[in-house]
Amino acid sequence: MFPELKIGDLVAKTPIVQGGMGVGISLSGLAAAVAEQGGIGIIASVMVGMNEPDISKKPIEANLRALRNEIAKAREKTKGIIGVNIMVALTTFKEMASTAIKSRADIIFSGAGLPLDLPRILLDTCEEKKEQFKTKLVPIVSSARAAGVIAKRWMTRYNYAPDALVLEGPNAGGHLGFKAEELYDPNFSLENLLPLVLDEAKKIEDQSGKQVPVIVGGGVYTGEDIAKFLDLGASGVQMGTRFVATEECDADIKFKEAFISATSDDIAIIKSPVGMPGRALKSQFIHDMEDGKTKPFKCSFHCIHTCDPKTTPYCIALALISSVEGELDKGFAFCGANVGKVDKIISVKELMETLQAEYNVARQQMIK
Repeated sequence: MFPELKIGDLVAKTPIVQGGMGVGISLSGLAAAVAEQGGIGIIASVMVGMNEPDISKKPIEANLRALRNEIAKAREKTKGIIGVNIMVALTTFKEMASTAIKSRADIIFSGAGLPLDLPRILLDTCEEKKEQFKTKLVPIVSSARAAGVIAKRWMTRYNYAPDALVLEGPNAGGHLGFKAEELYDPNFSLENLLPLVLDEAKKIEDQSGKQVPVIVGGGVYTGEDIAKFLDLGASGVQMGTRFVATEECDADIKFKEAFISATSDDIAIIKSPVGMPGRALKSQFIHDMEDGKTKPFKCSFHCIHTCDPKTTPYCIALALISSVEGELDKGFAFCGANVGKVDKIISVKELMETLQAEYNVARQQMIK
């Protein structure tokens, strides 16, 4: 059987964290299904209120309300571990984090920037509500250096060590914490980055007396991949792309079908208004961007603090909303490097069973 993944007092029977995929890809439906199978289900907070009636007029209120509702809906479906992914680049990062904590999310995963003051939000929320919330805080990093910077800040200012670290490599989908030229450089492969992050995690453990498990993501696709990275010292894996083609994934069927029909030649590296490169499926929208065209827009959401509507060629929120609703030519779908391997839609239960079987075979081969 899979080894357990322990993050503080939380114990996942399956060491698989479902990646937080926005906009609207991983909401309560997918997150609850993964948690129910023993993994860690993640709700993506970015534009989580896309279907709220007042999202254009009151985006902050709509998104915070929707996040509370999605966490509550997931709780109704499972007693498993439910986390929330919150991008540092969000203008409402603090409000989102506080809402997740008050809603008793088990874990906050945070990347697309360095969440340098995330413990402050936890402490302030505890003080505000006069309650000791137990939400775990887990940074998503792309290097040992980033992990060290975050941990030093957290421990120096807040006497708080990360509850775990997610190392996201260059084969991940969505926003990538690497320069474009690093994405295909073997020196930045997940296999080469992991030992350095494990060393950093050991330093944090020695300083804090707290266990800091390392979870790896970005290109993890099969049970064999899981076995390999656990054998290299990781405590768990993060997977996104393979969970898109599941019955419980919250995206439109056309979005899922785009993953099924995609090949490796259909992948593009784009420039995102977030300020990072991103991996996505090619579409007419992306072709237009590559040709220098723009999609003028009036900003209603103010979702990303790095985005200036006067100079940004398109609204990433509108592009991602269009794609998740099945209109991929009006936007684009983020994807991982292994999207070409996706060939059918199955249930989360069947996927977990498949990963378990693949893992078992790989472990038996390792023993031999």
